[in-house]
Amino acid sequence: MQNAFVDSFNGSFRDELLNEILFSSLAEARETIIAWKEDYNRNRPHSSLGNITPHEFAMKMALEKQAA
Repeated sequence: MQNAFVDSFNGSFRDELLNEILFSSLAEARETIIAWKEDYNRNRPHSSLGNITPHEFAMKMALEKQAA
């Protein structure tokens, strides 16, 4: 295991998407993966970020940077 964060992401990606859906075309796979990625990066809390969403974390960091 070289990078725990990448391994965690790959596990989530595989368990929640790739093992659950049988894609009928490459276009369908791309659309579904894009939607999953957006949800993962915007709506899902991550323990590595203090159980807030990546979007919230980015906004928090931007506000802290402006305040400094």
